[in-house]
Amino acid sequence: MSIQEEILKLAREVKEASRYLSKCSSKLKDEVLLAMSKKIKEKKDLLLEANQKDIASAEEENLPPALIDRLLLNDKRIDSMADGLKDVAQLKDPVGEVVGMWRRPNGLQIGQIRVPLGVVGIIYESRPNVTADATGLCLKSGNAIILRGGREAINSNKAIASLLQEALKRHDLPEPLITLIESTDRAWVQELVKLNGYIDVVILRGGKALLNVIGQESKVPIIAHGEGNCHTYIDKGADIDMAVKIAFNAKVQRPGVCNAMETLLVHKERAEEFLPIIAKKLKEAQVEIRGCPRTREIITDIDEAIEEDWYKEYLDLILAVKVVGSLDEAIDHINRYGSSHSEAIVTSSYQNSRRFLEEVDAAAIYVNASTRFTDGGEFGLGAEIGISTQKLHARGPMGLRELTTTKFIILGDGQIRE
Repeated sequence: MSIQEEILKLAREVKEASRYLSKCSSKLKDEVLLAMSKKIKEKKDLLLEANQKDIASAEEENLPPALIDRLLLNDKRIDSMADGLKDVAQLKDPVGEVVGMWRRPNGLQIGQIRVPLGVVGIIYESRPNVTADATGLCLKSGNAIILRGGREAINSNKAIASLLQEALKRHDLPEPLITLIESTDRAWVQELVKLNGYIDVVILRGGKALLNVIGQESKVPIIAHGEGNCHTYIDKGADIDMAVKIAFNAKVQRPGVCNAMETLLVHKERAEEFLPIIAKKLKEAQVEIRGCPRTREIITDIDEAIEEDWYKEYLDLILAVKVVGSLDEAIDHINRYGSSHSEAIVTSSYQNSRRFLEEVDAAAIYVNASTRFTDGGEFGLGAEIGISTQKLHARGPMGLRELTTTKFIILGDGQIRE
């Protein structure tokens, strides 16, 4: 059987299973999610063993430390996966929610009701926790899911998916509701995104190369979890202690993720006071700093930032720093070089904070807080299936509501159109 035939057969089975799930009660879905959570905690040793195989392979291939960190599972991350499933179970089921209802002059009642998308495909790299997070959100929102993770996490993904499927079977739900593509052949991805009519949406979580290729080939609607070239701007009215704390956290707490800060912008009136303090802390944390000419006058032992640095998502302990002359220049820089992910201002000015919120074009905009909070769990969504940097349908962390659509319902008592 060819790859095309195999994946078409698989997609048909998943589509049929999705129709079954759309009729399931919230109570049953929640019971399955809790069973999944329990299974992950019970089989922690199995997951750690599988993950160690992936880590060993990644180290043999000399993958970057930041990527290996994203790949790593430990007790805390496994517990977080399990807790995320439990959190999703406790959230309100969006399916069946009446969004609005109104009455027309002819007596017709017209409204909208939330329904599942149907079949969600997700193509992702590195982070095996996505397997559990995405599955939990899709199950709760009534969607079947086709998972295709990166080859670097194949053993971890297979182990997680097998535990999730065990919970399905114990509740007599069809196994294809959770389908992991185990082949690491990229031809599977190329065929997957052509299955319009079987797959309702594909969510992409990966690098720019993946987005460019799939964006050109896909016949299925795509929601892109794009790059995270995130900025923090230290305004002239910023509290220095707060600014240091926020900037350091945004860069160092976990540098290999999409909501980490990649460029630090500093108002010229605070640069001489702020930059030596933050530079000392960053250097102690092994951060490489690349600065504009004015930054290098203040911090003399750093490399020069070139044009490419302002566009860069490093996903590493590297930071670009620029001194700007005004709030306008900071906003212009962010809107030119940013990736519409997460942007922050540290300021004591209400007027400047309002302008930043209104004029910066991004999915998540912060005033006096770290960009590291852009996350479904931190936003109270239970988990996330991705962070959309697009503007249609979903933007920012995608939770349950973003995995539904609406249909019109029209209630009459014999009306006909004249």
